[in-house]
Amino acid sequence: MVERSSKFLLIVVGSVCFMLILYQYVAPGVINFSSPRGYFTEEDEGDIFPTPDPHYVKKYYFPVRNLARSIDFQMKGEDVIVFLHIQKTGGTTFGRHLVQNVRLEVPCDCRPGQKKCTCYRPNRKETWLFSRFSTGWSCGLHADWTELTNCVPGVLNKKENTPENQRKFYYITLLRDPVSRYLSEWRHVQRGATWKTSLHMCDGRTPTPEELPSCYEGSDWSGCTLQQFMDCPYNLANNRQVRMLADLSLVGCYNMSTVPEKKRAQLLLQSAKKNLRDMAFFGLAEYQRKTQFLFERTFKLRFIRPFMQYNSTRAAGVDLDNATIQRIKELNELDMELYDYARDLFQQRYQYTRQLERWQQRIQSQMQQSHQGLGLGVSLWPSSRGQGFVPPSEEGESDREEGEEVEEGGRTEEVGSKLPTEDYMNQIINRW
Repeated sequence: MVERSSKFLLIVVGSVCFMLILYQYVAPGVINFSSPRGYFTEEDEGDIFPTPDPHYVKKYYFPVRNLARSIDFQMKGEDVIVFLHIQKTGGTTFGRHLVQNVRLEVPCDCRPGQKKCTCYRPNRKETWLFSRFSTGWSCGLHADWTELTNCVPGVLNKKENTPENQRKFYYITLLRDPVSRYLSEWRHVQRGATWKTSLHMCDGRTPTPEELPSCYEGSDWSGCTLQQFMDCPYNLANNRQVRMLADLSLVGCYNMSTVPEKKRAQLLLQSAKKNLRDMAFFGLAEYQRKTQFLFERTFKLRFIRPFMQYNSTRAAGVDLDNATIQRIKELNELDMELYDYARDLFQQRYQYTRQLERWQQRIQSQMQQSHQGLGLGVSLWPSSRGQGFVPPSEEGESDREEGEEVEEGGRTEEVGSKLPTEDYMNQIINRW
């Protein structure tokens, strides 16, 4: 009798857990994370971020203006965060974090069964977030930089009565290792998914069928092999990240005859690097905790729950030979160079921000000690952290903040995994 009762209880508990997971997947906001109770607090949040690797070698030189990111985001003003969602970069998870997991005065209203949440400002019914889970695909399915920069102001003008020149738009995005992203897109397409309803709007028009031919006949490309996926010369999966971040107007949009192929590639890559560098924030799928850290420090917003790193993805489960991996890298040559550039910028921003934060903490601690017994407050540190400030060098110190990946000639030396991992200490523990 006791054994039957135990089995019944296990079935009930398992069913409840399954339904919670299912509901959370179907709707972006069934479970409300607006209450921080039960999750980490601001006091211990610093402990969740990765231990830096002191052997990281910088590849590119970036001035302080490219490293310092501290925005006085006016939630009650006219500021808007615009999320550029590139396919298969972890954007769905990050998008849910933005509407579910940010500690806000007025949390986003996410209701069961609805694909979008209402993210209003605390003082009026206007949105502060332009993303898939807040405003939907208002500028088209997975709109790129060219589409968003030309579309977002007009869309918000129609929805709200705020004059266009009063708004400030802060663009953000996520990137991912190009090989992993490419394989993930192939598996997604293989299961029957398509993005054929994307507009690809550029210079006021969509591309013609001759400018953008289809790789398949019929309603989808389900069941395609990796070889078929790689063989299509019109496949938009090739160098997708560069194309979606670049200003396509510079090369005549999708008209390949406007600019010679080599010059076109060079212009697209340069434009993508510039736009990425000038964005308010970008994260990397392979570095979830550092992505969380930089977003929080950039916008002075805090997440309720810490980001989780999942390296067991569909792309990671694909077993490939070296020749196939090399072929994917060749097809995504521009994305490979962009990601190498982005990763170095990302790591240097992380290092700079951590050093600056620790330097400020030390100064504040010294001020507290010097004012003990006087009853003087010391919380008057400038809010615009890091703008034009170069933190003192900490080389040789035990808490020296450097990036995490060890790079030689642009290649990452990975430890125990095909994909770069986030936490240097985790790599050491895994080896044990």
